[in-house]
Parts: sequence; structure tokens; C-alpha cells
Amino acid sequence: MVDSYVFRYMREEDIDQILEVEHASFTTPWSREAFYNELNNNKFAVYIVLEENDKIIGYCGAWIVIDEAHVTNIAILPEYRGKKLGEALLQKMMAEAREMGAKSMTLEVRVTNQIAQSLYRKFGFQNGGIRKNYYSDNQEDALVMWVNL
Repeated sequence: MVDSYVFRYMREEDIDQILEVEHASFTTPWSREAFYNELNNNKFAVYIVLEENDKIIGYCGAWIVIDEAHVTNIAILPEYRGKKLGEALLQKMMAEAREMGAKSMTLEVRVTNQIAQSLYRKFGFQNGGIRKNYYSDNQEDALVMWVNL
């Protein structure tokens, strides 16, 4: 099933489609400028897109600094969720980070987002702490999770 999908690095011309995924996935979506800056000005940033028939249906971003990878965001269009595509995308990013020398990976997730937490735990992520009032839209806390790569 996942075989019909293509993974590749994000390009600047992908931003319009990335914004569609972003707006469908998050209450406080990143801006066009944020993605532009990630792709053009952040030497630590790595972004992977997931495509089906040249349509971007998901993406994952991370900052890889020395031997640590920090997932900035991961999202799948709502109509493609429940098909293990988020798992495939996370697995791809973990492999990419490992190849680039990362020994561990971290991310923040809303404390109420049990579906995402379950996905991360499936890949060995463990709770590492709480960031109080992390999310600007509702001041929800973030659970920090870590995994050794």
C-alpha cells in the first residue's frame, strides 16, 4: 500500500501544497514565510514530503544539529490518515536523521494528542518532560518525547 507513494525532499515550489496540509492539520499553521525560511535559510532543516500521483499528501520536518534531531512538524492530509502513512513518514525521517549522524530524536506533542503520542511510542519514543503553556493558540502543555536512534 505504501509502495504507491513517493518520498522526496521538499522544494520551494512545494510550499503551496504544504500550506494545504498545514492548514488542514494544525490550529496555528506555519506561514509561507516560515517554510521559505526553513528551506532557504536554516542550514539545520531537513524536510521530506510524501506524494501520491504528484500530489503532496504529507510532510515531515526536522532540525538536525550535531547528533540530535528535533522534529519540527509532521502532518498528513485528513483524508489520507489511518493508512499508516504517518508511520511511514516518521520512519523515513528517523532513517534520514540517522544517516545524517543523529543519535537521538526529540519532538513536542500536545498532551491531549493521544493518537500522535501512540504513534511516537510505537517507534520507541519515551516521555521526557512537559513544556508548560507551549502552544500559543490555547496555552496547552506539550509533552516532550525522546528516542535513541
